[in-house]
Amino acid sequence: MADRTRNRLLHALKATGPQTAADLAKGLNVTPVAVRQHLDGLHRDGLVGFADQKGSVGRPKRIWDLTDDGHQQFPDSHSNLAVSLLSGVSDLYGEEGLEKLIAHREAKSRQTYRNAMEDAPDLGGRVQALAELRSREGYMAEVIEEENGFLLVENHCSICAAATANQGFCRSELNLFQEVLGPGVNVSRIEHLLSGDRRCMYRIAPHDKSRDPL
Repeated sequence: MADRTRNRLLHALKATGPQTAADLAKGLNVTPVAVRQHLDGLHRDGLVGFADQKGSVGRPKRIWDLTDDGHQQFPDSHSNLAVSLLSGVSDLYGEEGLEKLIAHREAKSRQTYRNAMEDAPDLGGRVQALAELRSREGYMAEVIEEENGFLLVENHCSICAAATANQGFCRSELNLFQEVLGPGVNVSRIEHLLSGDRRCMYRIAPHDKSRDPL
């Protein structure tokens, strides 16, 4: 039970970002005392850290977050092997070879995603199907509905090491989302892990025809 609660805390911090012990307790339906005990243990293990945030009144809030070691609890698809293989492709076939590899991966994913979306009744259904596929691939994806569209949030990058080595993977994934969601849809990346954000986030909305030039 203790290990399960520890893992749930790590996943909550990964998925939702920095939080207080009270917020974590509420979200996980665990007592605040139990959460603090587990956080203290995770802190001793070097997996979480905290910062005391001063408010205008009262005691400072203690905000907990994952450390670098904590983030390492969520593997990125055998990162060392991936980077080594990319380096090998670059040495053997140059940048053109890398681009062909990225394009091949994109084409395989495009077919898989389209097959999964073919029965979706609308844009919301396609976005939800995409999030489910991405979660199975290790991206911890979720959908947030907005007034004029959706946010696709990816709380983990399962190819982070490969994408760091070659950001062509990031460009490819944005192109892929645009293609499979349809020509009448705008997809934009509004948060990017490799740009210093905590996660990657995409805004997905129907094309606004009122902004088209006359």
